[in-house]
Amino acid sequence: MRSVALEALRTESFDLTVIGGGITGAGVALDAAARGMRVALIDAGDFSSGTSSKSSKLIHGGLRYLQQGEIGLVYQALAERQRLLRNAPHLVKLLPFLIPMFGSGGVIPAKISRLLGSAMWGYDLTGGWRVGKRHERLDFDQALALMPTLPPDRLVSAYLYYDAAADDSRLVVTVLRTAVLEFGAACANHVRAVGLRKDGQGVVDGVDVEVLDPGSGTGGPERFTISTRAVVNASGVWSDQVRTLDEGADPDSIRPAKGIHITVPWSKVRNQVAAVVPVPGDKRSVFVIPNGDLTYIGTTDTDYDGPVDDPQCSAEDVAYLLSAINAASTEQLGPSDVVGSWAGLRPLVKAPDADGPAEGRTADLSRRHRVAVSPSGVITITGGKLTTYREMAADTVDEAIESVLARRPGFAGYGSSPTRDLALRGAAGHDTVHDAAEIYPRVDREHLDHLAGRYGGEARVIMASIEADPTLGEPLVVGLPYLRAEAIFAVRHEMARSVDDVLSRRTRARLLGRDDSAAAADDVAALIAEELGWDEPTAAASAEAYRRSVAHERESADLPETHLEQLLGA
Repeated sequence: MRSVALEALRTESFDLTVIGGGITGAGVALDAAARGMRVALIDAGDFSSGTSSKSSKLIHGGLRYLQQGEIGLVYQALAERQRLLRNAPHLVKLLPFLIPMFGSGGVIPAKISRLLGSAMWGYDLTGGWRVGKRHERLDFDQALALMPTLPPDRLVSAYLYYDAAADDSRLVVTVLRTAVLEFGAACANHVRAVGLRKDGQGVVDGVDVEVLDPGSGTGGPERFTISTRAVVNASGVWSDQVRTLDEGADPDSIRPAKGIHITVPWSKVRNQVAAVVPVPGDKRSVFVIPNGDLTYIGTTDTDYDGPVDDPQCSAEDVAYLLSAINAASTEQLGPSDVVGSWAGLRPLVKAPDADGPAEGRTADLSRRHRVAVSPSGVITITGGKLTTYREMAADTVDEAIESVLARRPGFAGYGSSPTRDLALRGAAGHDTVHDAAEIYPRVDREHLDHLAGRYGGEARVIMASIEADPTLGEPLVVGLPYLRAEAIFAVRHEMARSVDDVLSRRTRARLLGRDDSAAAADDVAALIAEELGWDEPTAAASAEAYRRSVAHERESADLPETHLEQLLGA
């Protein structure tokens, strides 16, 4: 699959080349390809290896954005949430959220009560009602039933409202597979843009690239130029680097904000639904999201001035989240309970004429997106959020057509975006996976919900591989739900090129069981080695690189080594 894409990039001419394989770039590739354009997409790392695999994994309007007066943004996001629930029902699931209300002596401060009540109604009215449910006011007993660890001496009541969630990296790969398999886009990971070519009028008409192979370990990278009529820079926190290739100077337009999450045993929190809990001494709240036997907590929102290629959780970041959950729980969590963590950078756009931190907290910056076109015709899309990726992509392709493609010789014209009602790969047949179990009796029925929720109708491909080789139905990482067959599928059909690609993004083993995933690295390398044409030293090197990365992550946060068996009794 990747070799076909690389050959196309070497030899064909494209209407549009997208630099960046996160959710924004993936959305642009799908939107443009669905309009009939010949589209290329490249990413210097793995697909979604930046911000788009390290979010809170929520498809939501953003209740706090409503409180900040961003009513238009919330309305837009809730409309997009509804489209995703319809177009990707296998990936995007409705999720109830509990907002506990704390007080003294059974009384909530009147101001807080009014603000929360108004926010709940505002959320419903700006689009929350679209899922067919409105917020509810819960009494003490109802709230405690949904999260028994809430402190009974301070809990008074709660609100319950509804949003949605999705595995962010899974969504990116599915959007890209839709672009490739349904509309012929040529997409390749581990391909870095190193320069831009311009014609006699100074308009960009080529992207110089180098092809990296994280598994080969031999020779230097291959270099060639992708011929293209337009270029979209959708590289997130790296967008200024691409603009520098075009403009010759760093525009310094991005203000990265770091957000971290931690994963802990669900038994220490026991939240039946997601929860929003306040951070003591701060004006923020954090999400507490159940995920099977585990719960993840986040996010922070702080200025970041370190290397954008290596954001890490610090001990202070972890302490911040632990203090938030411990202040809202009768169970006390410590660093030894943290089985996974991740840090991502939001590519926030600096306010005009602002200079770094003086412009205020990153938490208060708008998540609206911006599309800009350089004199040479490079279209840059920045800002935005996971939920609104489809509309961001449509706006970007509209701009590419109007400002660049329509002015090129031979412009044939393209229609409006067709993605509002475009089902993503796997949506068809997602609700009949259980019926297919009769055809694949060797697939354990306890895995069917897991497979249907990650691959939809395409789960049948994985089920067929397990039927042919029952060992592929065994766990990829002990204590986690992922199967060995998923690693094979990731390599054959999703361009996974390393142990890290498989464990960090195609599955989320690293996020849910950091040290257990590292312990499984050699087995995973051996499993995918034949698919990738690796010899034993290459497989061993990929596994070792993964272990080093995990150790660096753990040590950066000053966390002890922890294993799921110890904490969950797995």
